[in-house]
Amino acid sequence: MNRVASDTAAKPLAGWRVLVPRGGPWGDSVAATLRRQGAVPVIAPLINFAPTTDHTELESALTALAAGDFDWVTLTSATTVDVLYAYRAVIPPQTKVAAVGETTAAALQAVGYRVDLVPDLDNSAAGLAEQLIGLEPEPRDILTLRSETAEPVLTGMLTEAGHRVRSVVAYRTVGVPVTERIANDVRSGRINAILVTSGSVAEQVREQFPQIPPSTVLAAIGPRTATDAQAAGLTVDGVADRQTVDALIEVVARFPLLYATDEAAP
Repeated sequence: MNRVASDTAAKPLAGWRVLVPRGGPWGDSVAATLRRQGAVPVIAPLINFAPTTDHTELESALTALAAGDFDWVTLTSATTVDVLYAYRAVIPPQTKVAAVGETTAAALQAVGYRVDLVPDLDNSAAGLAEQLIGLEPEPRDILTLRSETAEPVLTGMLTEAGHRVRSVVAYRTVGVPVTERIANDVRSGRINAILVTSGSVAEQVREQFPQIPPSTVLAAIGPRTATDAQAAGLTVDGVADRQTVDALIEVVARFPLLYATDEAAP
């Protein structure tokens, strides 16, 4: 194994090839950040959203959202933002927007939506519910958008606190097969780091890349994602202390650049 010293200058990721597991505006934003630090981003969407099986309910909820029927709308994943963007959903000025963490907030801002609340400490559905309940002691009308497999933690806590909650399934998560070239690049060590941004991404990394060289850095965007990744059978090398893209990339930059073999080096 050939060890290459990290460049600590203005481009700390010079020479790195980093797999970005989501496409769209979020993936483009991450890729731009990586390029500024000298890395070569490899955008390879591992997950995508499939339409909810209840289109009527989702469209009805988004119509009510545009009409101003809700005081708050909550989003607990960047994928939910993709759904809003795909439906060209309108969030009126009087409706406040709550995002579960900085990744979701960044996804919202990348497609032109504003963000009014991100939990200060606990970037989870429970953390979001606790902070929202603290801000709103009086009953409010709240729309919660979630995935088909998500446990209704947020909805349950808000309802128990006396809020009027409409919980709607926005999407189903499905895996997206990568090209054989990318699979070979991961297997050979040509991909130097993989960004793990959710439990769903972790599952696809494990399924699609059964042979990941020890030289490849797996970086998780937060403790929750790291736990999900380990449960999926992955070895996590670094965990961001903040659920932000910048913090995730900082984790990668702490590692020396390794190549599995000389032939794998770019």
